[in-house]
Amino acid sequence: MKALILAAGYATRLYPITNHKPKTLLTIKGKPIIEYIIAKIEHLKEINQILIITNHRYIKEFEHWLQNYPSTLPIKIIDDGSMNGDDKRGSVGDIAFAIKQEKIEEDLLVVGGDNMFTFNLDKFMETARNSRPHSVVGTYNLNGKFQLNKFGVVKLDDKNRIVDFQEKPSVHTGSSLVAMCLYFFPSEKLPMIHEYLSQQNNPDQSGHYISWLTRQDTVYNHTFNEGSWLDIGDIDSYTEAVFTF
Repeated sequence: MKALILAAGYATRLYPITNHKPKTLLTIKGKPIIEYIIAKIEHLKEINQILIITNHRYIKEFEHWLQNYPSTLPIKIIDDGSMNGDDKRGSVGDIAFAIKQEKIEEDLLVVGGDNMFTFNLDKFMETARNSRPHSVVGTYNLNGKFQLNKFGVVKLDDKNRIVDFQEKPSVHTGSSLVAMCLYFFPSEKLPMIHEYLSQQNNPDQSGHYISWLTRQDTVYNHTFNEGSWLDIGDIDSYTEAVFTF
């Protein structure tokens, strides 16, 4: 299984600190955010390679970082070719690009490069194994701590299947479960990403793909109820991460 870290965004809400530095390489307690994510992935016995997809604007910053990073797994950086927010591929577009570029035909773990969390991923992978041949979405229970309209909100049935996925809803849906940009896509389901894009669907936020996928196929959930999680999207959340982790 390969792991793909999404790190091709331009993080305009974090300007000016991301004007010349990608968000994923911003530091918390002296360590880049991406290294916290990699540390979680490295503990998974299923993973044989980590792929990091970024854009052409930030590729040299990632290459410089990797030269000095002693990973226990092979790491490859992929340049998606974009230079700014106008020509970006979007999260779903980047996943599709990485699959095509690397000729991925095995299971794929996808992690957003702005995820900060304290829990390990072992139980998530156990859910993934038990849910084959279906995809799994990692969710976190906010319990009313944050504004739901900043996240993708998930509703489940009694078999832990996702029956509704609303990307940044404007009204409360009755659920406090939000998607983390943590996905398990089994090899059998990877062609569905191309199918989604071929229908001219939104290539930007990955939640739009998950919303579509739940209407086409069975998608299972894994909820993290313990520990801390933050989606670092703006100055406030980055500041909170600095003081939380």
